[in-house]
Amino acid sequence: MADVQRLIDASTVIVCCGSGGVGKTTTAAVLGLEAAEHGRKVVVVTIDPARRLADALGLEDGLAAEPQRIDLNSAQASGGELWAMMLDTEATFDGLVRRHAGDPEQVDRILTNPLYRNMAGAMSGTQEYMAAETLHALHGDDRFDLVVVDTPPSRNALDFLEAPGVLARFLDHRAFKLLMLPTKSGLKVLGSAAQPILKAIGRVVGSDVLADAVAFFQAFAGMETGFRDRADEVVALIRAAETSFVVVATPRHDTIDEAVWFAQQLVEQGVGVGAAIVNRTQPGFGAGTAADATAAARAAVGNDDLVALWTNVAELRTLRERERHVIAPLADVVGNDVIATLPLLDRDVHDLAGLQTIAGHLFDPAE
Repeated sequence: MADVQRLIDASTVIVCCGSGGVGKTTTAAVLGLEAAEHGRKVVVVTIDPARRLADALGLEDGLAAEPQRIDLNSAQASGGELWAMMLDTEATFDGLVRRHAGDPEQVDRILTNPLYRNMAGAMSGTQEYMAAETLHALHGDDRFDLVVVDTPPSRNALDFLEAPGVLARFLDHRAFKLLMLPTKSGLKVLGSAAQPILKAIGRVVGSDVLADAVAFFQAFAGMETGFRDRADEVVALIRAAETSFVVVATPRHDTIDEAVWFAQQLVEQGVGVGAAIVNRTQPGFGAGTAADATAAARAAVGNDDLVALWTNVAELRTLRERERHVIAPLADVVGNDVIATLPLLDRDVHDLAGLQTIAGHLFDPAE
């Protein structure tokens, strides 16, 4: 079993990644709950707009865009706290603009620009960058000493890792610098070198859209350094030693394949995997193999009840051994000592009691 307790004790950021439907959101909540009960002040933030985290924490009214504290009697003695929130992409982007703008007039020019309003809410990559920005802001918030991030499905989670670097490279790109030229000189350059291109673009997207784009980039003047510095800080935080990545899966070929892919990406980027948690696995049903149980069933011939019992144990152990075979490729990438397994429960998890049940299996497996 992976030493997940050490992971939550040593980390200041934990990023939970995995494909959809594997219990990733619940796992993030369990890690936050356990850390809080051990005296840490934790905030769990979900990028997924679905209600799963709110449901797991028993919040009937859902999550807000600002951290809200969860009542935890079990954490009071240790001084721990558990908070939770959901990412609000547009509000986070607006906050960045206000932070880096030179004056209120520049803020108004940007926030009322139609291109900006569309980009803040829908542009590809914006959500991932704002998630990274939110992580940075929460990490610097004195109320918290651990941030647990529940990401979208794996491939999008990689966008979350890459988004700050993509923004930094874009801000250094020649095309961006051209659009950032002051109005008069910019028009001269664009008029002499790129007017045919602009006319062609205008015919495709519409002259109003093109005008909005030019106006937006020129209104952005003076803010690029602040955005670039912030992006660099986020990249450094994501790659810091105190930031840990937890890959979540279930014992199925498709989710394990996705977990293997993501783990390989983390390893290639030099980040690594702090823990791999495989949910909904078959329990062991005692020591021994399926073959041992089958042999015991044969030895019990004449006692029908005992034969039926050992035959059932053999079937269940066979399922577990098949699951172990499915999980093996993930172990090959991250190592057996990084993998923790959680058993399939007899009910869904939708409240703090359910989270505590899972925590018992993850952190006190001998009990």
